[in-house]
Amino acid sequence: MSKALVAGVGMIPFAKPGASKSYEVMGAAAARAALKDAGIDYVEVQQAYAGYVYGDSTCGQSALYPVGLTGIPIVNVNNNCSTGSTALFLARQAVESGAVECALALGFEQMVPGALGTVFGDRAPTLAMHNDGMARAQGMDAQAPFAAQFFGGAGREYAKRHGTRPETFAKIAEKARRHAANNPYAIFREPLSVEEIMASKTIFDPLTRFQCCPPTCGAAAAVVVSERFARRHGIKGVTIAAQAMTTDRTKAFEGNSMIEIVGYTMARDAADAVYAEAGVDPGDIGVVELHDCFTCNELLSYEALRLTGDGTAEGFIWDGDNSYGGRVVTNPSGGLLSKGHPLGATGLAQCTELVWQLRSQADKRQVDGVKTALQHNLGLGGACVVTLYQV
Repeated sequence: MSKALVAGVGMIPFAKPGASKSYEVMGAAAARAALKDAGIDYVEVQQAYAGYVYGDSTCGQSALYPVGLTGIPIVNVNNNCSTGSTALFLARQAVESGAVECALALGFEQMVPGALGTVFGDRAPTLAMHNDGMARAQGMDAQAPFAAQFFGGAGREYAKRHGTRPETFAKIAEKARRHAANNPYAIFREPLSVEEIMASKTIFDPLTRFQCCPPTCGAAAAVVVSERFARRHGIKGVTIAAQAMTTDRTKAFEGNSMIEIVGYTMARDAADAVYAEAGVDPGDIGVVELHDCFTCNELLSYEALRLTGDGTAEGFIWDGDNSYGGRVVTNPSGGLLSKGHPLGATGLAQCTELVWQLRSQADKRQVDGVKTALQHNLGLGGACVVTLYQV
């Protein structure tokens, strides 16, 4: 087995629901951009993995048929918010195993306004165990968005345990807007102060409106190739040095912990596996794109990924260690909070940003001298994918 390389990436500017093109148009555009970036034609692709959460079966074919009708396997992927990185995980596995030398991972989403809701009301919910766990741990509020209850509840638990100030969570959103100001692909690029973020409408304590990611439409893609394919085509790719996917353990549903229910141990297990496989220390990471669906989850993820010690995230934030000039630049893209969160595309948008960073192509967002980058993509229900890239 040889390491897989990301040969090319592409994405389109994210948009609010109702302001985007149709999902298949967005998907085709992102795929074409990644192929162009790699310098290859679609006929070179031997397998494709297309990720989306909201859509009918074979949406992947609808997005890729306009790119080329080559008869290759197209696998449709749905793994909640970790869908995009799950498609990348499958493409990387196919290449590393030797089954193919060139695979395409594509993610797209056409969302509707408002908080996430239930689509199929006539069957058991996929989050039944998580819902039951939340009911035991903190109860359920029929008026509040369910995702905000999960992650807001985890933030409450952390704050109670460590005495974290509400302003600390808002500080994360302020940093996200500051970073997004330099990202032409992001939706929300206007700066916000901590005071403005705190004054916005409360969604679920401690979360205010500006601490929650918006529903978003968009697409992103990555071309994954073998080392031999890269040499043959003169491609200098970014190496996927290690990657791990995890799902929930029993611990998630025992002990009435919202922190566990929202995937803390999934993230730590995946991160530890990646560090061990790559032989990398968390202190070696220069830039991270992590799953900041809510400010609470970004704070939890700092510790789950071992970017800072247990119980130290508040100091890490206020010392500026999560931004330029600090220990590790987190979400230079603006993250889900400001760039947007089109569920199926998010993991591949994170990949795209990190590849640009490692190639020194991130313009005003560029992190100086970065050689190692980490990606964290989480889906309730549950799956977590952590990927480490190197040049």
